[in-house]
Amino acid sequence: MLPIDQVQLHFNPATLAGLNVILGLVMFGIALDLRVADFRIAFKSPKGLVLATVGHHIIFPAMTYGLISIINPVPSIALGMILVSSCPAGHLSNFLTHLARGNTALSVSASAVSTALAIVMTPLNFNFWGNLHPITHDLMRTISLDPLVMLKDIVILLGLPLVAGMWVAHKYPTFAARAETPMKRFSLAVFALFVVGALAANFQHFLQYVQFVVVVVFIHNGLALTTGYALSTLVGLSDRDRRSVTFEMGIQNSGLGLILIFNLFNGLGGMAIITAWWGIWHIVSGLALATWWSNARRAPPRRWEPRHDAEDRARHGQLGLSG
Repeated sequence: MLPIDQVQLHFNPATLAGLNVILGLVMFGIALDLRVADFRIAFKSPKGLVLATVGHHIIFPAMTYGLISIINPVPSIALGMILVSSCPAGHLSNFLTHLARGNTALSVSASAVSTALAIVMTPLNFNFWGNLHPITHDLMRTISLDPLVMLKDIVILLGLPLVAGMWVAHKYPTFAARAETPMKRFSLAVFALFVVGALAANFQHFLQYVQFVVVVVFIHNGLALTTGYALSTLVGLSDRDRRSVTFEMGIQNSGLGLILIFNLFNGLGGMAIITAWWGIWHIVSGLALATWWSNARRAPPRRWEPRHDAEDRARHGQLGLSG
């Protein structure tokens, strides 16, 4: 068996294109339950939006650097961890926030900001932390991301499905009310199956080396989720906002990570396997956490919560989002 740093995987470009379509369907399903007023409320509470953005693009990559120094993985796995932490928030976070009865508008807003900033922050973080760490320095190659290409992906994956879903909900509210739940369940199920199926072309390699990344991804993802919740609690965010920030930090756009790996790093084994396993594991961990929160009794508003948050709770309750 070759060392994992010497393994090169292959990924069908059509498979990656299909993954983008599935991500768009997930966003469309979520948008069926959003209104313009949701975004007004989210921007009235910028603390959560700022924390989610800073936590995702600054705190999490720095924490990843520290984790690599502690666990000392092989170079390609370490580089994959840095790439994952440099990617924008995964659109799956919006679905999980909705399922967890969190602030979906905040989640969508944070994902949009995170994805837009990724044009600059993804290559910046990857090059900075990758070149800084002695474990990954020798493996680093120059990464070149065309801002226009990434902007196009942002519009296709996030902007168009969001606008389309909200337009359908505005024009055809009865249809949207009936379609939103089955649409989201269907798109999530297909997304999960798609990620697993996309590994089929490299399944032998994946089985040989997955044991090297299982524990690493478990710790890495758990650290991201825990830190997101701890920081949002520390700054006094509401319960719904804490759930949103937690998923914004703990759910990465692993689909984008795979695209970068196969386009720029020739499918480098450790990077590809750890990113692919992230794509599977964060669905498992995210669904488990969201389901637990969804079934948990929500705590009443605390005295220090802003008034508009309590109003937001009541409004979402009327929309059927609260338990």
